[in-house]
Amino acid sequence: MCGIAGFLTSEGKQPERELLRRMCDTLAHRGPDGFGSWFGDQVALGHRRLSIIDLATGAQPLSNEDQTVWITFNGEIYNYLELRGELISRGHVFRTGSDTEVIVHLYEEFGERLAERLNGMFAFAIWDTRRQELLIARDRLGKKPIYYQAHEGREIRFTFASELKALREVPDFDATVNSASVADFLSFGYVPDPQTIYAGVSKLPAGHTMTISRVGLRMRQYWKPAFTADEGRNEKDTAEEINALANDATRQRMISDVPLGAFLSGGVDSSAVVGWMASSGVTVKSFSIGFTSQEHDELKYARVIAAQYHTEHYERVVTPSIEEVFGTFVEAFDEPFGDSSAIPTLYLSRMAREKVTVALNGDGADEVFAGYRLYAVALMEDRIRTSIPAWFRKGLVGPLGNIYPKLDFLPRMFRAKSLMTNVGLDLPEAHFNSRAYLGTSLLGKVLSRDLTQDLGGYSPRDKMHQWFSEVANLHPLEQMQAVDMRSWLPSDILVKADRATMAFSLEARSPLLDYRLVELAGRLPQHYKVRDNQTKYILKKAVASLVPSELITRPKMGFSVPMKDWMKTSLKPVFEALVLRKEMAQFFDLSNLGLMWKQHQSGLSNHDRRLWALLAFAAWHVRWVEGKSDFGFSRI
Repeated sequence: MCGIAGFLTSEGKQPERELLRRMCDTLAHRGPDGFGSWFGDQVALGHRRLSIIDLATGAQPLSNEDQTVWITFNGEIYNYLELRGELISRGHVFRTGSDTEVIVHLYEEFGERLAERLNGMFAFAIWDTRRQELLIARDRLGKKPIYYQAHEGREIRFTFASELKALREVPDFDATVNSASVADFLSFGYVPDPQTIYAGVSKLPAGHTMTISRVGLRMRQYWKPAFTADEGRNEKDTAEEINALANDATRQRMISDVPLGAFLSGGVDSSAVVGWMASSGVTVKSFSIGFTSQEHDELKYARVIAAQYHTEHYERVVTPSIEEVFGTFVEAFDEPFGDSSAIPTLYLSRMAREKVTVALNGDGADEVFAGYRLYAVALMEDRIRTSIPAWFRKGLVGPLGNIYPKLDFLPRMFRAKSLMTNVGLDLPEAHFNSRAYLGTSLLGKVLSRDLTQDLGGYSPRDKMHQWFSEVANLHPLEQMQAVDMRSWLPSDILVKADRATMAFSLEARSPLLDYRLVELAGRLPQHYKVRDNQTKYILKKAVASLVPSELITRPKMGFSVPMKDWMKTSLKPVFEALVLRKEMAQFFDLSNLGLMWKQHQSGLSNHDRRLWALLAFAAWHVRWVEGKSDFGFSRI
């Protein structure tokens, strides 16, 4: 795993070497093992290396034999040995044993279509000296990030990097905050691709390539999840096919010249990954995080798997004080990020890095095989929705949900407010309502008058409607999956994994996000995913021989944290110091925000997710806009 950066200059301008060095220095955590650079006419390519494969000769940037094609690459290509053999048979000569050189020769054969041949996680930039073109590519699911900015009429006309902090080194960087991105963040907990928090910076979306030449930018989507359900599939054969393919994906991700291990939560997905790893005959190093709060602690389940597979098991109980984690979080996530599970992921990554350089995880299974409880609930809501006349559910049931008391203190099964509200909405609105940190009504109360005016009537739910409109022909479950794989997965789940692991120079690999598994899942009928309110039905069948039934049937916990209590204890002074201050009035209505804060402190309402998102934004602004790097806290 690595960090990449580079830029193109205007006609007749030579690249500034020191600028490239500064950009790459901000990415040293992504690649502590070395710095490399290459300069051509009007182009600069930089690389920070974390050595994983071909430790001796894999330095970058790297070229083909006649140095007409140059690459800087971040990621891992799992099928590179097969591709290498194919390329050698076509007459290509290799100078290294790295997967990076495979990409260079693939470019010579297939040009921009090379990405379609790769099985892996990647973000790379290729400079073709003959065509005078820069090709940028990102992997199918968006595991690896890449940001870019075009500069009209400037000496530097185009920049790119693995993280935003590298682009900030470019002279006269425009740090104007995008108002729509602020609203999106407070609704979704992340800024969806291709937007960023900055008005002038974009992310290359997952499954896309982009070519930059003298005539401008040209973007191409080379892959997206496809849903073509085969209703005639045999259940037993399908489960065996999933197990075999996942086992192969895991085996490929165990190729490494450095020590590797696995994140083990005690859930179905990470437990199965450990099982597939152990089946190769190795002793797996496993890493788990627990909490003093029993409601959020899964260590006892992780220990079951560790004992079953005789892993070399390491665990820690997190009792975080904000002094330990907050500075690290804000530095690692240089764009506002609202998923609080980033905190234990940081702790887990730090612990794993003490023993290994690569860690496998179970990320992606919930999106690919429909593991979220909200999918089962949404299908139930949709059945009710389609059985009730529209005039009745919109005119009575939905409005009743708006006035029905939100009884957070009751068990979930007795909370009818969300059910009634969602039944009165169409599917995109209901999904937005289920996913949102701050729904439309609350968002309107929290945003400042000036920011609301800047939005000009824009609402984040418009984006949700747009996403759903593009997949309206699919089954409701497939619509939700397609939207989540376009938004939630690359912008939340994979950002969390990338930034938290890279903060400690640890490479994370996700066997269940192998694109072959994703494509197989897209061919499954919906009742193979959710059946009788059981989520991930067929995946659980596939791993039944690997994971004990007590772990398969227990309720899903997720990697959650006791944020409700933290907001009343360790995070309370931090929130009051960073959020409830006059500098935030340009974004927030501090009066209404203060009322929300008091409701949470009194126990009248639980606003934990919303308050964390507000705190994450304020902390980001302090560090990356106001430029204050000292929060008064140490870093873990």
